[in-house]
Parts: sequence; C-alpha cells; structure tokens
Amino acid sequence: MASVEFLEPRIGREWNAEGIGSFRNRAGFDRFAAVYREAMGALEEPAGRYTVATSYGQVRAYRFGGGEGTPLLLLPGRNSSTPMWRPNIPGLRRGRPVYTVDGLGEPGCSSQSERIASGADQAAWLSETIEGLGLDGAHLLGVSFGGWLGVQTLIHRPERVRSLTALEPIRTFGELAAKSLLVSLGSVLPMPARWRGGLVGMISGGNRRSQETAAGRLIAAGMEHFDIRQPPPARPADAELDSITAPVLALIGGRSIVHRDPERVVRHARARLGAGTVELWPRASHAISAEYPDEIADRVERFLAGVESAPPNGAPDRPAG
Repeated sequence: MASVEFLEPRIGREWNAEGIGSFRNRAGFDRFAAVYREAMGALEEPAGRYTVATSYGQVRAYRFGGGEGTPLLLLPGRNSSTPMWRPNIPGLRRGRPVYTVDGLGEPGCSSQSERIASGADQAAWLSETIEGLGLDGAHLLGVSFGGWLGVQTLIHRPERVRSLTALEPIRTFGELAAKSLLVSLGSVLPMPARWRGGLVGMISGGNRRSQETAAGRLIAAGMEHFDIRQPPPARPADAELDSITAPVLALIGGRSIVHRDPERVVRHARARLGAGTVELWPRASHAISAEYPDEIADRVERFLAGVESAPPNGAPDRPAG
C-alpha cells in the first residue's frame, strides 16, 4: 500500500464555530491516522488516487479495478471512510471500475473548507466530485448515511447519476429508532473506549466482534477524535422522493437498529419510488454491507445489468412482489 496522504487535516475545535468538521487535537488526529493507514493497508492496492477540488473542500478518492463498464462510486456511512469497503470491493469491481470517496466533514483523508448546511450542499460536493474525476456519469452505491447522500443527490443534482443502490439508508423512508440515537451519542459524549466499541457492535446487530475489525476500529476512532459539524440528515419530503426518476435499488435490513419498523420502511419506499426496487433482507442488520458482501455484489451486478440494458428513459425489470 502506497503512503497515505491526508489533505490539510482540520485540527482543533476552533473550526467548529465555522461549521467545519475537525479532529479535536493533534494527538487524536495522530491516533486516527495510524488506524486509517493500517486499515488502508488491508485493502488491495488502488489503481488510482485522486484529489478533487469542490466548492466545499478537497475530496480524496480512490479507484479500484478497471473495465469498460460505467463506474460505480461508493459512499461510506457516517464516521466511516474508504477502508469500510474492504469486503465489498473485490466483488463489485467485476467488469467496471469502482471509485471510493472519503466524505467531506467526516473523519478521513478529505478536507472540508466550507459549511455544509443542507442536503443540497451534500449533493453539490458529490456532483462536483464526479465531474472532477472526469466521469460523464456514475452508478452510486451508499450505505447508511451514504445511502441518504445518494438519495439527496438524485433529488438535487441527478444529472450525472445513472442509478443508486442504497443499503440501509438512514432517515430516508422512515424515522430513526431510539437505539440509533444512542449510537450517535458516541461521537459527541466522552466515554470509555469499550463503551464506544459496544455502540459500534450495536450497529452490527449485536455482533461485538465487529469492533475488532479494522473498519470497526476506524469508526470508533472517528467517533472518539473527530467532531462532525453538519446538521442531522433531514428526511426527504414525499414530493422529493416522488421526483426521483433514476433507477433505485434499496435494501433494508430486517434486524437493523436504525429503523423503528423495517417493514413499514419498505412499504413507504415502494410507494414513493416509481423507478425503484425495494427489498427487505430479514436477517441483515444495519451492517448489511459487511455481513453479505458476496450476495450484495451479485444483486448489484444484476441490478446494474438491468439498468444498462434498459431502453432510454426506460426502467430495469423489477421482480414481482
């Protein structure tokens, strides 16, 4: 793995007053950076590394694999970054390049420079990133906060998005459950590391071993050492969801702690997404991407094949039921 370069990391809580996410102090950044480098070292070597300038800051992006298919761009969850995709990249990059980004205002290698105050702002930096990578268009795949970000992009800046796969998108088709609010406290309140690791395990449906993985330790390090200064994700209005015309595949975990009622979330998503396919995966938790990497890779490839074979302005075939 080549050396990891952080793009002007924001260090110190004086950034918070400007709405800029930052590491709380130099020691905390150094600890996070060590875990990030270790986690990146566990990935396959990227085929490309990019720095993209946007209106909201510099975005770090990586490319894995090659091929001539329309690129797939991966959007991580909150307090997460590129290394979370280790289980998924080998299966997803079959026949097409896969790009990953570290989100602006999140713990990672990207560097926020302007306040991000809305879903429209989030969509703007992502759309500018796709353009800055020289891509005419891309399929998006996001998990948790990344799924919400993908939906916001389809609402506000859809012009470069060919499709969206949303894995367990938060606060998109339903409200957050009380347990998920407890998990969010781990990023704002001081607490012993073992407690914070336990919160990471809660996200994974009670699997406490998840905190022992490189990705789990990276999330915990981000929660401990980084201040996110963005408003909570706003739930889209029904009219905004109705406006989406791009193909969407949404996978909802039946054991997820972030939804008050997963089955109700599925029903609402199906009612609102005219060009969408919504599936309930009963045994999956909120950590669906790590629990079912091979199954997700197969499902996504079938979905994208349908999207790319559909006639212009058409929709991919949808399974019955």
